Amino acid sequence: MNSISRKEFIKKSITGFFATIFGIGAARAGNQQPPAQQQPSEQQPSAQQRANAYFLTPEEKRAQRKGLIVKEENTLANGKTKWLDHWAVWDDDGYKLEEIEYNSYGIKIERRTYQYNKERGTILEERVYNDRNKLDKIRKYDYDPVTLRKTKQYNFLPNGKLYSTKIYEYTYQ
Repeated sequence: MNSISRKEFIKKSITGFFATIFGIGAARAGNQQPPAQQQPSEQQPSAQQRANAYFLTPEEKRAQRKGLIVKEENTLANGKTKWLDHWAVWDDDGYKLEEIEYNSYGIKIERRTYQYNKERGTILEERVYNDRNKLDKIRKYDYDPVTLRKTKQYNFLPNGKLYSTKIYEYTYQ
């Protein structure tokens, strides 16, 4: 890992999780108002607020996922029946390459592959395949040049024809 140890990462993750769930992140950041009474704002949290709320940077997140493979399995309460639910793999740079979703019988229902702009850390294209491993749809994304947040998602048919668009809007409360 680059800048923090595994123990520090776990502590940050757990503390950040509880801060998010119980709304205590704002008080740590120096804002004494309870989260429900804060005024809506269009501004992003400052670097100090992010540091106090124990957020991980995209680089820190990617460092945690280098070469990672995650398999999720479900088991019935009696422990006799077990099946694969989800599978995902990341490359040596910490970018997700592929993920597969399975139904309750462990049969593959969908596979997604990703291509990235590694200089910016954004997804260029997502390809979705059906249960027969046939290309089902292609998703491409536009990003805000400053915040690198998604602004639009273009959904294409396998023949390259645009069939829908999703627009993302971000506001702070």
